Amino acid sequence: MSISIETNLLVVAGVTMLAVISPGPDFAVILRNALRSGRGPGLATALGIACGVVVHVTYTLLGLGWLVARYAWLLTAIRYAGAAYLVWLGCSAFLSRPAAPGRPQAPASAASADLRQAFGNGFLCNVLNPKTVLFFIALFTQVVAPGTPLAAQVGIGAYIVLAHLAWFAFVVMVLTNPAALRVFNHWRRAVERGVGGCLIALGVTLAIDR
Repeated sequence: MSISIETNLLVVAGVTMLAVISPGPDFAVILRNALRSGRGPGLATALGIACGVVVHVTYTLLGLGWLVARYAWLLTAIRYAGAAYLVWLGCSAFLSRPAAPGRPQAPASAASADLRQAFGNGFLCNVLNPKTVLFFIALFTQVVAPGTPLAAQVGIGAYIVLAHLAWFAFVVMVLTNPAALRVFNHWRRAVERGVGGCLIALGVTLAIDR
């Protein structure tokens, strides 16, 4: 049994890292918020994504994944809601006005609102991604057996959450590095439009994907 658990953990570790580093909606939202609003909102977005993963892990460990298989309309509803949200985020990035240089620092209340909004962006982007729903159901179906100890199941879930948080926090730190910001600031408007276009494309693709 110990060998089986160790093998499952290795499978989870490998598959999770491949899934986390693959470009997708989460990465696009991180890119949008970190480059436009800075390190704080970027890290808040990463935390929101990780909390979204907590939701997926929780319902999967509770055995609620069968609801998606039994009631296909649930996944369809999630798909359209996620698609609409991505398109909305993309439009807001694509149409937003560039920040004026030398703008006064925002008051604490505005900064706090920015952090909450950034957290919500990451959370909703992850929770409303139907491919993430299917990923968790498929992963846990394959690696978690009825006899798998609860501690091992919780450990697997915790690893997946921490892997998302660590990776996206690392991405934010790289993107907001002063040297990187000097390059991105020169092309800020083009980058924002590019990210917005990618989010819109991801949303449309999600809506029409069968």
